[in-house]
Amino acid sequence: MATLRVPHDVPPPNVDAEAIKAAFKGWGTDEKAIVAVLGYRNAGQRRQIRIAYEQLFEEDLVKRFESELSGHLERAVYRWILDPEDRDAVLAHVALRKPNEDFAVIVELSCIYSPEEFLAVRRAYQHRYKRSLEEDVAANTHDEFRKLLVGLVSAYRYNGQEIDARLAKSEAGILEKAIKEKTFHHEDVIRILTTRSKAQLIATFNSYKDANGISISKQLGQDRAANEFTEALRTVIRCINDPVKYYEKVVRNAIKKVGKSDEDALTRVVVTRAEKDLRLIKEAYHKRNSVTLDDAVSKETSGDYKHFILALLGN
Repeated sequence: MATLRVPHDVPPPNVDAEAIKAAFKGWGTDEKAIVAVLGYRNAGQRRQIRIAYEQLFEEDLVKRFESELSGHLERAVYRWILDPEDRDAVLAHVALRKPNEDFAVIVELSCIYSPEEFLAVRRAYQHRYKRSLEEDVAANTHDEFRKLLVGLVSAYRYNGQEIDARLAKSEAGILEKAIKEKTFHHEDVIRILTTRSKAQLIATFNSYKDANGISISKQLGQDRAANEFTEALRTVIRCINDPVKYYEKVVRNAIKKVGKSDEDALTRVVVTRAEKDLRLIKEAYHKRNSVTLDDAVSKETSGDYKHFILALLGN
């Protein structure tokens, strides 16, 4: 399911570190040489390159990239070179610092990642920023929105596949009543979405669709009183119900907006999913848009940023 292509014979970390150091020499940085190395190394190999570089040249490779690269390429390489849990902690922190906090990033991390993966992100966040993720989410949100997001980032969901069909039907009824009465912020809605296992929630969403003839996500989307909170609820539901479909839409919207500074969303999906399920996302994109994601990226992006993203897409 991953798209990252790692060569059969990978040079030792010190050789890769020396190649990157050589790319920094001269009148300008050789971005293509950097892409040629990092675009084809997995997380463990990238970590060894960072360690080897610091041992050989007595400087932090991440900080050197910050001074040598710029723009979208710098942000993409920065997110790629970090350990996955550290990168995701940075993504969460950046999202919370935006003037209008990017709640979608917080929802992605808390609803798509496994409980153990997300716990690692929370630990990395605390180590890096000396505050808990829960603390910062609470400080940057308000009212029902705060209750929802703090509940999501505080949860450690059961990760098994067992479900209770009777409970699913009952809680589908609770969600149906909340939607009809427009009490989206009811404590039971937040409790259900933030505490139940993914398998149980999918059973509940299926029960809702069986009873109403429409998915709960579409039902919320049709509400004329929709606002930021109801959009957050939809994002939670979509992330839990079908992560691949959710990511395809994020990428599709990002591609449409490339040139209007939404490369960040494209970068986020590619760097976080290249070693997981990006191949499935590419297939979903092709099916939905009748054009390959590789071709869309080639058309809508440029320069070494384009080459780097294409490398992570499996080119």
